[in-house]
Amino acid sequence: MANSSLQILGFALALLGVIGLIIGTILPQWKMSAYVGDNIITAVSMYEGLWMSCAFQSTGQMQCKVYDSILQLNSALQATRALMIVSIIVSLAGLGVACMGMKCTNCGGDDKVRKSRIAMTGGIIILIGGMSLVLPSSLPGLVHSWL
Repeated sequence: MANSSLQILGFALALLGVIGLIIGTILPQWKMSAYVGDNIITAVSMYEGLWMSCAFQSTGQMQCKVYDSILQLNSALQATRALMIVSIIVSLAGLGVACMGMKCTNCGGDDKVRKSRIAMTGGIIILIGGMSLVLPSSLPGLVHSWL
């Protein structure tokens, strides 16, 4: 059995991971490309994310456009969006379960065996949420390297 400080450290790291997951899902820098013409003034960087595409010009101006319809997106992007959302939901549920099983909370009663099983279940749920994150974030890079 782990002591309370180790459980709090694990919970804090899992919470930091979920915050990073949410930020990574929102940001538009999933796919980047750049066009630099004959002049540096005409340089344009294109960013494509799960929710919008952005163009950043060398003059400092940034223009973003939210995708109009889910149906216009390719199936890989739709699957990535769905898996990222599932990963966020599962990880948040795992954080809730793990919080109930921690020694420093009163949920679950005074039975130490039950609380340790609840904490272990929460950790497993967080791992499942993390595994559902690995697939959408690494698979597009693998597919592009094979083509």
